[in-house]
Amino acid sequence: MAATPPVCDFGWTAPDFTLPATDGRTYALSDIRGPNGTLVMFICNHCPYVLAVLDRIIRDATALQALGIGVAAICSNDADSHPADSFENMKKMAEERDFPFPYLHDEDQSVARAYDAACTPDFFGFDASDGLQYRGRLDESRNRPAAPDAQRELYEAMKLVAETGRGPADQVPSMGCSIKWKAA
Repeated sequence: MAATPPVCDFGWTAPDFTLPATDGRTYALSDIRGPNGTLVMFICNHCPYVLAVLDRIIRDATALQALGIGVAAICSNDADSHPADSFENMKKMAEERDFPFPYLHDEDQSVARAYDAACTPDFFGFDASDGLQYRGRLDESRNRPAAPDAQRELYEAMKLVAETGRGPADQVPSMGCSIKWKAA
């Protein structure tokens, strides 16, 4: 089922976390933070929206890291109901796709709840002081191939954050598969 997150709540403070990663390390927000901002992405292995844009996510994450933006991806989906999103499968995907960022496992879903993540992909772009500046989409393609002239909305927004500390006033929310929550 497709879901859409709310609009950006400018200045909302990034909740801290400590999560295991597919590279065998454990990361806190402070380990991810870049000198010019931080991008926290909620993704997963099975979502067609994520799979359709994953190459562009990797491209833009690499470019943003060069601008001093720290980047991490988090998978919070219930692996019991969606085995493709298990930690073992996360490790395989991160290795096969050569992720240039830590891929973190939020098994108890506490981080997704703290961030109020709604879908995969869901992008949270923070300034250098951990204030939210972007909660928009990667680009206009959603779950289709991007047009050759598609604006790189996430990249351009986070480049603006790196340069000015502020995100764009106008943002289009991301759209993707809903987070797969565990049964209560």
